[in-house]
Amino acid sequence: MADSDTLKISNLSKNFGNLAAVNNVSFTAEKGQIIALLGPNGAGKSTLMNMVSGYLMPTSGEIFVLGKNINLNPIESKSHIGFLPEGAPMYPDLSVKRFLSYMAELKGVAGKNVMQEVLRVAETAKILNVLNQKIETLSKGYQRRVGFAQSILNNPEILLLDEPTDGLDPNQKVHMRQLITQMGKNKIILISTHLLDEAETICNRIILINKGQIMADGSLKDILKSSHSRHLENAFKKLTTLEEED
Repeated sequence: MADSDTLKISNLSKNFGNLAAVNNVSFTAEKGQIIALLGPNGAGKSTLMNMVSGYLMPTSGEIFVLGKNINLNPIESKSHIGFLPEGAPMYPDLSVKRFLSYMAELKGVAGKNVMQEVLRVAETAKILNVLNQKIETLSKGYQRRVGFAQSILNNPEILLLDEPTDGLDPNQKVHMRQLITQMGKNKIILISTHLLDEAETICNRIILINKGQIMADGSLKDILKSSHSRHLENAFKKLTTLEEED
């Protein structure tokens, strides 16, 4: 596959003082792949996503978005990325409609098409019934869906979803997972999660991360088949425990 269809992470590291949050991570993601960045809390998943989105500068390493270095082509590169960050920060005093309209304008949607795009993503995320409500009045689950809706504005080729089902009830989780599966046919999707069942259900590739490093990369079946080391087995046990507590 041509570089113009890939997201390439090359020797990426991020240090906070003496802490190596991400340590020399490399991988390439291709169109049609839904990749789980799977690991316990504090593994470096969110830090990695924040660097890929352009929000954080790496300490070292490079990121290539559809063949172009994000540091050399920041505006163009970010235009291809939709990002649902952890916590989904939003403007609480804005209505959902106004917030999505504002974000659509920031993402370059032409003025005459803004409302059409807002309605499209609102229907996809099943938030049409709360478009006129202020964000601060919404439940955590609805706020998460509003955050997801903004991430798919302007139909980006790459989606970064940090704990996308956090705060959703069981039915909402099913809907979100179905959406991700459907969209993953034509996009590059990276999902940060500590839920083993979520990674297994919707992702066709898993990158196991622990202490800022890639411990394994492949399908869950292949990873389990090839992992005989104690630290990898313990990592999966820890993930399973976190899922049961969630």
